[in-house]
Amino acid sequence: MLTVGIDLAAGDADTAVAWIRWTGTTAVLEELVIGAGDDELLRAASAADKVGIDCPLGWPQPFVEFVVAHQRGDLVTPTDLIGRDWRRSLAWRRTDLVTHQVMGRPPLSVAADRIAHTAMRCASLLARLTAAGQPVDRSGGGTLVEVYPAASLKQWGLPHQGYKGRRNNGALNDLMDRLTAATPWLLLGDFEAVCRRSDHAADAVVAALTARAAAIGHATRPGAADLVTAATEGWIALPTTPLTGLNTTSAQG
Repeated sequence: MLTVGIDLAAGDADTAVAWIRWTGTTAVLEELVIGAGDDELLRAASAADKVGIDCPLGWPQPFVEFVVAHQRGDLVTPTDLIGRDWRRSLAWRRTDLVTHQVMGRPPLSVAADRIAHTAMRCASLLARLTAAGQPVDRSGGGTLVEVYPAASLKQWGLPHQGYKGRRNNGALNDLMDRLTAATPWLLLGDFEAVCRRSDHAADAVVAALTARAAAIGHATRPGAADLVTAATEGWIALPTTPLTGLNTTSAQG
């Protein structure tokens, strides 16, 4: 099995993609690229069995309806929600609210944060994949699944905050120490040094690990009540098994 992790950014420079090959009792980081352009990402997504992408795959349905109604000039504001509560109901997706319960804080709002720039790039990538004959299921049922590396790390009991940016390189190295100790079967090779220098590279690896969890049924999926919403808004896959569960003999594929 080949899993790919994509730490997507609005621009190529901060976008990283990692390829992990699962075979026998080991998982090998075969390729790691920082500064990945769209063609590189599409190549990876087309080759993988499962792709974990760190980016919202859609916008909140109430937000979309709000924008359309405002554009038409027939917006009617609700009477049961006012001010900040109403704006919050537009800002976060259903999956963001579920993830908030796990993390203790919500992910960035694709409707009201700068991550929307990244999501616009992601939407273009999804359209190109679909046009190339690779259907996209935003709920995570297909090849592509939305991931959130910080949430995955927390689920695995690893440091999940404070490792971003050059000033926090010490924290990034601590994270890598903990991650490699917990995954002796994960062979990073020369790419380990890259992960210790770049949080984008480290997040891409975590995204590929989360893709593995989703591929073998060890990650959250939307329930029946959320499936329709997830199909348009996207759904964050959270690991439900320890890291050791990713490389068991029964999970090989």
